Amino acid sequence: MNQHMPPEPVPFIDIGAQRRRLGKSIDEAVGRVLAHCQFVNGPEVTALEQALAQFSGARHVVSCASGTDALLMVLMAENVGRGDAVLCPSFTFCATGEAVALTGATPVFVDVDEATFNMDAASLKRGIVTARKLGLKPRAIIPVDLFGQSADHDAIAAVAEAEGLFVLDDAAQGFGASYNGRRLGTFGRATATSFFPAKPLGCYGDGGAIFTDDAALAERLRSIRVHGQGADKYDNVRLGLTGRLDTVQAAVLLEKLKIFDGEIAARNEAAERYSRGLGNVVTVPLLAAGCTSVWAQYTIRLPKGVDRDGFAAALKAKGVPTAIYYPKSMHQQTAYRDFPVAEGGLSASERLSADVISLPMHAYLDAPAQERVIAAVRSAL
Repeated sequence: MNQHMPPEPVPFIDIGAQRRRLGKSIDEAVGRVLAHCQFVNGPEVTALEQALAQFSGARHVVSCASGTDALLMVLMAENVGRGDAVLCPSFTFCATGEAVALTGATPVFVDVDEATFNMDAASLKRGIVTARKLGLKPRAIIPVDLFGQSADHDAIAAVAEAEGLFVLDDAAQGFGASYNGRRLGTFGRATATSFFPAKPLGCYGDGGAIFTDDAALAERLRSIRVHGQGADKYDNVRLGLTGRLDTVQAAVLLEKLKIFDGEIAARNEAAERYSRGLGNVVTVPLLAAGCTSVWAQYTIRLPKGVDRDGFAAALKAKGVPTAIYYPKSMHQQTAYRDFPVAEGGLSASERLSADVISLPMHAYLDAPAQERVIAAVRSAL
């Protein structure tokens, strides 16, 4: 072998390894859909919704076309719109604030806790004050279970209750995690998740779901999912979307859900190996008391003065890919920088955007590959 050949890269997320593990089961599941030809709202969609309800503990599950649609559909079902404010963390993927802005409501960005990356209840309170000062009506809070770890749902629920707001949990990265012994999907008025292929539970395209214990809300969501239809498909009783999950994707997810618990355990083992191997050279992620994570990402913070681009390049040269979630917090992005931010600013979000970097993480990350990652990180520092 040529000694100048770069080493085979460690996969950042290894969908291929999972595909090999599932073997023929997914081919057969998709084959059943190809045989019955019910590509929209086929039997697998209902079966998946029932399986997800059982897994999460939520009474009602409404599958949909993406995690963004999941957020948007709940806001539509609750008639959130012009003049309303919805409180969102700034350090998250843009879909959280995007869904709010699409309704005509105003996202008001609040800060996060630097240790957990999740919504900071003190900044949330300041954000509600800011919204009211601007003449907006605070309606909802969208905490995010970022990188796989549950947000502090008790603290957020207490603020929501005191202020008369509803909570929509954005569990796009956290589905499968728990908070104080309860799985995500059972907090707030509703929970939204994403089945984008890179997510811990991902399909082979776009997909999402909404979890709620509110039967009337679930009924409105099912109407919104199909253009707002009423009892008759050509009598549309509200504005809606084409928000359905394809039957093929439901078939894929049913097979993946069967191995999801085992994969979560494997992700947690990988996270522990990283923490042991890197805890004394970088800031490793912290699990808050009462929280578990599905480790959608394993995100470290570099020591002060380390050049992040140079660090990433050094790892890449050793076949170790990295990613930055998120180089700009939402309030720093072109489309969102004119929306209000909580009084006192969002300094934690800004600091995180400047020094976080994510390492390879998936359920099939074996110890030898991880040792390579750990050695590369240590030598780059």
